[in-house]
Amino acid sequence: MDVLFRNVRELVERAKTENKLISEIMIEQEMLITDRSREEIMKQMDRNLTVMEEAVEKGLKGVRSTSGLTGGDAVLIQNYMKKGNTLSGELLLDAVSKAVATNEVNAAMGTICATPTAGSAGVVPGTLFAVIHKLNPTREQMINYLFTSGAFGFVVANNASISGAAGGCQAEVGSAAGMAAAAITEMAGGTPQQCSEAFAITLKNMLGLVCDPVAGLVEVPCVKRNAMGAANALVAADMALAGVTSRIPCDEVIDAMYKIGQTMPTALKETAQGGLAATPTGRWLEAKIFGGAVVGREQ
Repeated sequence: MDVLFRNVRELVERAKTENKLISEIMIEQEMLITDRSREEIMKQMDRNLTVMEEAVEKGLKGVRSTSGLTGGDAVLIQNYMKKGNTLSGELLLDAVSKAVATNEVNAAMGTICATPTAGSAGVVPGTLFAVIHKLNPTREQMINYLFTSGAFGFVVANNASISGAAGGCQAEVGSAAGMAAAAITEMAGGTPQQCSEAFAITLKNMLGLVCDPVAGLVEVPCVKRNAMGAANALVAADMALAGVTSRIPCDEVIDAMYKIGQTMPTALKETAQGGLAATPTGRWLEAKIFGGAVVGREQ
């Protein structure tokens, strides 16, 4: 299959040579791969954006999962922000709350847009719907934000993994956070190279993150990991925009993530056999939800 880029180096070089945004290169690649018109591709991404927006809005009203493990935290964060004495700052916490809101909707069996997976679906929209209040983008620029995210997700999916079962949570929330960081950087006026630096800075600080869902459900610790992924993305974007670079090139960071995932024990890759899932409380919650024998904690 002919493509315009296969890795981040080719993506950045093409964007520089043609003096285009990364989002534009991704749109052109979609047109090439799918043989569809620009209008069709833009409409589809516009629909994705609407789904994301609706999920955030629903989550911020308060939802609760069937298991009872998650729900309501996005509302708590928004209420805390209204007090006006936060430590992290309003923009960062707004992104965190909206990332949490999206994943709480996912856990409550609502409709979300996988970016790149359902378990990591909060980071990209969470950051997007927070930074728009500062950057004031047009609808088209918001759609482009998703194409920029998608360009980096395309590279990771084809050169490493976006699956927790294959590569741990580094492959899911780590990838999502990198995608968001790159998109934030472009929307804020950064260069294609700075987008690459933001992605690399983000992902290399999430390497080794395991996938250990309590009771095998995409709730604990998944929802709060999306929160931290959103925070990581914003900080990395600021660093890249400040001129900070990653000493390890972006493609090498992605390759390192892949190799770490390959050597990660099966117990730490979405099997609920290790990590937080194997703690006494994790096992107690699993038994409580599924009706098994409760061990390791008083009822």
